[in-house]
Amino acid sequence: MAVRNFLSGRLVLLGTACLVLFLLPHSIALREGDCEVCVKTVNTFMETLSDETKKDTKRIEDEFRTFCKKSKNKEQRFCYYLGGVEDSATGILGELSKPISWSMPAEKICEKLKKKDAQICDLRYDKQIDVNAVDLKKLKVRDLKKILSDWDEECDGCLEKTDFIKRIEELKHKYVKTEL
Repeated sequence: MAVRNFLSGRLVLLGTACLVLFLLPHSIALREGDCEVCVKTVNTFMETLSDETKKDTKRIEDEFRTFCKKSKNKEQRFCYYLGGVEDSATGILGELSKPISWSMPAEKICEKLKKKDAQICDLRYDKQIDVNAVDLKKLKVRDLKKILSDWDEECDGCLEKTDFIKRIEELKHKYVKTEL
């Protein structure tokens, strides 16, 4: 009886180990919407590379640094995490350049990068505010400022919420398509 319990315990342990090993790759793989900034930025960057550049990891890294100088917002933060900007604390550009030179898809590159630094996949794009559908009076001043910032506009002399709303209403025709 003791041998039977021992063997049954071993089988349960073995079964559990097999299940963990089976599920592990699925937990590491990207799900829909994961690493959205990484995937989009890597795809955009890869589109800028010539076929000749894609073969040389050193040139890929140099091109990425140049690419990062022009990036802003979430893409800039992504560059910072990889070491593509001067003030980056770390540098894992090799984890980007080698897979690109092997013609690996952006999703797989981002999976590998996620294993090195999970922050890379924590980056998310801010949801865009539909100015036509939202009541501007119900938004916070921070959101009103973001609308203007997204439009590369400023609100000189704006102190009150109503000032920001007025400025957005003045500029709305330039940036928002009206539905007929």
